[in-house]
Amino acid sequence: MSPRTKLFISFSLLVIFFSLLSLKASAIDIYVSKNGSDANLGTKEKPLASLHSAIRKARELRRLNDSSIKGGIKIIIEKGFYQLHEPIILRPEDSGTKDSPTEIMATEKVILSGGVKINGWKKLTGTIPGLPKESLGKVWVANAPNFHGNDLLFRQLWINGNKAIRAKNYNGDAMGRILSWDNENQTCKIPLQKNVNLANIKGMEMLIHQWWAIANLRVKSVKVNGNTAELSFMQPESRIQSEHPWPAPWISEKTGNSAFYLTNAIQFLNEPGEWFEDLQHHKLYYWPKASENMLKAEAIVPALENLLKIEGTIDNPAAFVHFKGISFEYSTWLRPSKQGHVPHQAGMYMLDAYKLDKAGTPDKPTLENQAWVGRPASAVEVTYAKNTSFESCSFIHLASTGLDYKKGTSDNEIKGNLFKDIGGSAILIGTFSDEATEVHLPYNPSDKREISSNNKIENNLIIDVTNEDWGAVGIGAGYVQGIKILHNEISDVSYSGISMGWGWTKLENAMKNNTISANKIHHYGKHMYDVAGIYTLSAQPESFITENVVDSIYKAPFAHLPEHWFYLYTDEGSSSFTIKNNWTPTEKYLQNANGPNNLWENNGPKVVENIKQNAGLEKPFQYLLREKAIYSNRGINQAEAKSVVFELVFKSDNLPGKNTLETFAKENNLLPSSIYKWNNRLVIYTSNLKVESLQQTLKRLDASEIKLYDNLFYEFNREKNCGDKPVAEWDNIILSANLVNDEKMQKEYLDYHKTQFEKWPEISKGFCNAEFQRLAIFKKDRQLMLIISIPKGKKLDDLNPKTTLNNPKVDEWNAIMKKYQEGIEGTKPDEVWVFFKPIEQ
Repeated sequence: MSPRTKLFISFSLLVIFFSLLSLKASAIDIYVSKNGSDANLGTKEKPLASLHSAIRKARELRRLNDSSIKGGIKIIIEKGFYQLHEPIILRPEDSGTKDSPTEIMATEKVILSGGVKINGWKKLTGTIPGLPKESLGKVWVANAPNFHGNDLLFRQLWINGNKAIRAKNYNGDAMGRILSWDNENQTCKIPLQKNVNLANIKGMEMLIHQWWAIANLRVKSVKVNGNTAELSFMQPESRIQSEHPWPAPWISEKTGNSAFYLTNAIQFLNEPGEWFEDLQHHKLYYWPKASENMLKAEAIVPALENLLKIEGTIDNPAAFVHFKGISFEYSTWLRPSKQGHVPHQAGMYMLDAYKLDKAGTPDKPTLENQAWVGRPASAVEVTYAKNTSFESCSFIHLASTGLDYKKGTSDNEIKGNLFKDIGGSAILIGTFSDEATEVHLPYNPSDKREISSNNKIENNLIIDVTNEDWGAVGIGAGYVQGIKILHNEISDVSYSGISMGWGWTKLENAMKNNTISANKIHHYGKHMYDVAGIYTLSAQPESFITENVVDSIYKAPFAHLPEHWFYLYTDEGSSSFTIKNNWTPTEKYLQNANGPNNLWENNGPKVVENIKQNAGLEKPFQYLLREKAIYSNRGINQAEAKSVVFELVFKSDNLPGKNTLETFAKENNLLPSSIYKWNNRLVIYTSNLKVESLQQTLKRLDASEIKLYDNLFYEFNREKNCGDKPVAEWDNIILSANLVNDEKMQKEYLDYHKTQFEKWPEISKGFCNAEFQRLAIFKKDRQLMLIISIPKGKKLDDLNPKTTLNNPKVDEWNAIMKKYQEGIEGTKPDEVWVFFKPIEQ
């Protein structure tokens, strides 16, 4: 064989080899264009007109096992606004494989819209019944849209991409306060506003603010009596609203009753930016803002609840379908208009709920209510799917949930997306409660394929969501397993940033091995409290909340309890979490009815700077920050940390052991060094920010009495009283004594301390000489708690004599004080001040 022949054969083999490689990796592109036709082949030159047809073409190629798809299918949608008349649906037959995925992507901006454009606006001439006088000559009118042959009912209107306001009786952010709620008669009394006519009530709704959720109630009747109006409501929401105990209307002289407003009546259309749909006369009315020209404005109302559905089955899940760069916009949600909306929590609405006549279930002996819930509609809904993804997509102008991964979803990824201007939650994932299952019963299905597992939500920007259902959340995870919620930024939400867990139970359930890490959550709690940046429920073994940044909670003007807000919040049943290295401005956290094995370590403002810098979107995704939210000017809460003392008195000296107390400290965000003991008493020296948690969790230690000392009536401060900076680390010495049982002498004692710095300056001079860093005295009834803080490693016995060195006035002071003091119960006859020793000793 000649060299030339050999060379030719070798070259031919190489060509065949690369051809085989090419064949193995071959893929097909299917094009969709606004200028296409569904009769076309779907090539770049002859594109299809709809995504629906492209998916069908891809399905047929897979059914026939066409050789062109071995490397996958790309459906490429060219730039444009694609109005949908029905949801896009992908089924198991549309699944790809690992080697041959289906990718649906945009070349430039592609909008899949469930909205309908409103044209033909004209300025209203003359008047119409009910329209306020101040609106005459300012309101514009168009024909109500017709969708599929019927007048379209809708709850949102967007003008040039900005959500307009459904006409309401209070303007701006103002709300009224209910006067009362009658559970038996299912009625509510409200104050009657001047010059507001409540005669026309057809379609009118009431929004009421209650604890951690709102309710939307359709008004059935209004009875006016002087300055008061009594409202009754449609069923089923009337019954559910009046029977369920949590969350209920708030009635309080101290903090104000539940806030409310009325909406959807022509007589409320009295300011720029408001609209009203008159279904009876088929008209839409809008009062434009000064910057809006209705002859040129783009006005859109939503028509479809679902824009996209991926629907598999438990035995045949949808798989390997990926969306990239698509914008999902303009979805509706009409349940509040048809059945009312009374949420239980996180936007899950109650189908039935009531207070039990006789409390208790096998899991929760004190449970006094039951509830069954449904799940709000979502623009994009995924059920029984694996290995799907949404990357670099946008979810904008949506009435309810943005993206919802429901039952049986595993190994999916939500990455690098924008969620903005959404009425409900941005993202929901996992089962919450099946409609047939009571919400407090733990979910742990026998077929584990039901469980949402090993999903990842990372590097998404979530802004201005929950702007209608104020009790919804940024990211809400139900019963999930192996979820990773990483590097997201969440801001401008009405309630909590991330909520993970469901069921209010310490019992074993489907949840475990979950992670919330390196997220940045800020400007939250805009409307609702009992809130946190990160909130959890129920037992979740081997789960972690680490290296997140939580900051800037809004001052919510109508919160039921103005101080009941938190950065981190482990709620009922939360168990087996490690909560570590999370940066927050202060340690304002809540642990409510937690289960065992929670570890809190190194959370608060002292977390290292690089954790703070690394939280939120990673560098490749920071371009999303061009979509920054516009924050409210209502102000940000500041939590001032002050010291307090808890004292636990036990019936005998059988105090909890050292190991028990150290475990308790780890589970309750305490340092073991903050716990002290003497005889049958324990003392915990801590921050006022931990009081609400400890008032609950300390009950576990079975003390006969728990006392809180938060009345600080005397404080020496080295920086203030000595003029020099305190040392970096202190040891705290804790002592206790009683004041004598004489009210006159007790008053004298307190008066001495009020004027000590002015009349007895030698005393603070002595404390300065003795290197005291701080000296604080708390009082409860007639018992005193004295805390002396000294440089770490030094001994009080060595420092205390320095207070009297060349300072006889201190001896004189001490002699006077002795007559006011006596020992607490359990001291020896000649014993006054007793020393509590750290449990670590």
